[in-house]
Amino acid sequence: MAIENVVVIGAGTMGNGIAHTFAQYGYTVTLIDVNTESLHRGLSAIEQNLGRQVKKGIIDENVKSDTLERITPSVNLEEAAVNADLIIEAASENFDIKVKLFKVVDSICQPHTIFASNTSSISVTSIAAVTSRPDKFIGMHFFNPVPVMKLCEIIRGFSTSDETYSVIEELAKHLQKTPVSVQDYPGFISNRILMPMINEAVFCLMEGVASAEDIDTVMKLGMNHPMGPLTLADFIGLDVCLSIMEVLHTGLGDDKYRACPLLRKMVAAGCLGRKSGKGFFTYA
Repeated sequence: MAIENVVVIGAGTMGNGIAHTFAQYGYTVTLIDVNTESLHRGLSAIEQNLGRQVKKGIIDENVKSDTLERITPSVNLEEAAVNADLIIEAASENFDIKVKLFKVVDSICQPHTIFASNTSSISVTSIAAVTSRPDKFIGMHFFNPVPVMKLCEIIRGFSTSDETYSVIEELAKHLQKTPVSVQDYPGFISNRILMPMINEAVFCLMEGVASAEDIDTVMKLGMNHPMGPLTLADFIGLDVCLSIMEVLHTGLGDDKYRACPLLRKMVAAGCLGRKSGKGFFTYA
């Protein structure tokens, strides 16, 4: 089937990046959020990111203006869902929120509409099970910043059909992403490997093995990582890191995925990283 009209639910960092990418490659996009203020922030971020692409010579001004014209902001999910070929959910990493959204659109959308979640760790199978179309439900895990990062984990739920997978795989390629096929297990590939590494770095800090700066320096210079694990945790958000560790711990039942007490304490204190101004490092 041909994908033309795309609805993106959530105008935050991931949602506006997904909307930006789809619109840049010619798709008509409706960007949904709960209020106009959130939508305004999302659209402003898209315009700024397009401006950076222009300055770097990646696109020209015509592409920027055409991309912005293809994006329609809206607070009316029900109205937008009626004519959608694809709905991508990029809401908070919370199972109940995601289930509620998909229950709403499931009763409105056309039979051919494909549902995709940008979840970074939650079971695609479990979310799909609340809809009447688990065969048309799939995970599309993009990476931040979406317009720049080439990877897209495509997660097959228990009932995802081969046809749905093929459509989404080709779609990812059209967006100039590299799709990787992943089965539906906690954390998929990326976060099952990444989050325990970050968690272990937090343990090293808590136990006084080294300072945050030195832990990051070892991983950058010794392992050739572009960003140290504690800086990366701040970039992702410590609350998100904790949430994913809890999904891994619950889903896999192994104490090696136990979240570090220091990570829990920092989240409880509101030290969430860049978005709060303070995490393992302090930000202006």
